[in-house]
Amino acid sequence: MSHLTGRSLLRDASQNKGTAFTAEEREAFKLRGLMPHNTCSQAIQVERIMGHVRRKESDIERYIALNALQDRNERLYYRTLIEHIEELMPIVYTPTVGQACKEFAHIYRNPKGFYITPEDRGDIRRMLDNWTEEDVRVIVVTDGERILGLGDLGANGMGIPIGKLALYVALAGVHPKWCMPVMLDVGTENQGLLDDPLYMGYPHPRVRGQAYHDLVEEFVQAVTDKYPDILIQFEDFKTENAFGLLEEYRDRVFSFNDDIQGTAAVTLAGVLASSRISGVPFEEMRIMFLGAGSAAAGIGQLMASAMQERGVPHDDAFRRLWFVDSTGLVVRSRDGLADHKLPFAHDHAPMQLLDAIQEVKPHVLIGATGAPGTFTEEVVALMSQLNDRPGIFALSNPTANAECTAEEAYRWSEGRAIFASGSPFAPVDAHGKHFEPTQANNAYIFPGVGLGAVAVRATRVTDSMFMAAANALATMVDEERLAVGGLFPPLTDIREVSLEVAVATAEVAYKEGLARVDRPDDLRAMLAKMRYDGTY
Repeated sequence: MSHLTGRSLLRDASQNKGTAFTAEEREAFKLRGLMPHNTCSQAIQVERIMGHVRRKESDIERYIALNALQDRNERLYYRTLIEHIEELMPIVYTPTVGQACKEFAHIYRNPKGFYITPEDRGDIRRMLDNWTEEDVRVIVVTDGERILGLGDLGANGMGIPIGKLALYVALAGVHPKWCMPVMLDVGTENQGLLDDPLYMGYPHPRVRGQAYHDLVEEFVQAVTDKYPDILIQFEDFKTENAFGLLEEYRDRVFSFNDDIQGTAAVTLAGVLASSRISGVPFEEMRIMFLGAGSAAAGIGQLMASAMQERGVPHDDAFRRLWFVDSTGLVVRSRDGLADHKLPFAHDHAPMQLLDAIQEVKPHVLIGATGAPGTFTEEVVALMSQLNDRPGIFALSNPTANAECTAEEAYRWSEGRAIFASGSPFAPVDAHGKHFEPTQANNAYIFPGVGLGAVAVRATRVTDSMFMAAANALATMVDEERLAVGGLFPPLTDIREVSLEVAVATAEVAYKEGLARVDRPDDLRAMLAKMRYDGTY
């Protein structure tokens, strides 16, 4: 029973039920006269909300409407999202969240999340006591420097942790009170933001070097002291910081980087599924990447591990993975290669993308460039000349940054491409065939990994957990889905997908001795019982 009554209860998003309060509850909680007479079921409320959302004229207006619903009735927000996930996930997250971040200061309504600036040095642990929830178990944190394919958005990047945690709740059933979005607001190099009078972030150039790392270290120490079981998910950091922070903390604290490890797992799952269409065994594939940032390198590392798990020797596994960056093919003779590119640098002559494709003859081409249109007709045609069923993964998002569209991939390949993308595309009819391309969305991975790891109080998140998650996801794609070119299960099944990913993650935690909860007789049943669904 709520300790709140009257208008205070109606203003508490976690306890408010709006018109669903019964006559008895209205009497008990001093709500009589504060709303219309009729009691509505939650199902009717969901129907009403969807009517409101569908009447909006743009996706950003739909985003604002859903954001407002979350502020006034949390359970109804999540119930609506769960029941209409296929329609609403592109609004709550990719691709609309990109526009929401760009406009964050202009559409700001109510505060969400926790902000830390360089001026808070020495006070972060004390500041955490201002957060009202005591049982926080998942933090998604960003510094806003590399938001999707949009670059440095400073404090506007808070839209990413907010959106990611909404997916933790809706897709995996992690309880909202366990979730905390965090912005490490260390400034911005985006002059447009600094000149915007509505911008609310730390109005200075970015703090870098030792001062930056000291602030991150204080943040990590403070949150792990306040919340000893906390899972920290690093999100949308610039490549060098993303890798640096992953290496600094992966073996010290319960943490992972979704851009590196989550993207790697969902892409691995897609490539594993694609092998069932192409007939080329995964361990025999040659895979080429256009783009060599944190996402691409993370995918490459996990794919090398997956090949080794299937019996491919270490050196042979890396020889099957080729990278092309803005300079050209990543080769050993090039000076000044970043550390994350070194494992993929081969003894080979330098060359550009088309020549590299002709030389290497990859079975799968993966784009992680953030640059639209880089998979040209010539590129797709060459891949189709070399392969009966070429894999074309245009992973950059939001949609405007995709290396090619689904329609282009199917048309230019004469309907033979096996396509996946980072943002959603509509079904395509091309060359007498019907295709339903699916999105290689990290949402298939990170919520389930988080639920499984948090549920068993794991001490670390390991690459083997992401490998298990990828294998579990790949097995959930049925033949009917593959027949129309889909490499991932439908979004309507994503809560069950997240449960299977959680089970696979927890199994690894027990196998590796990382779990601090005694293994239950029925692990799946325990995880299923934990899931929040917003029903009242």
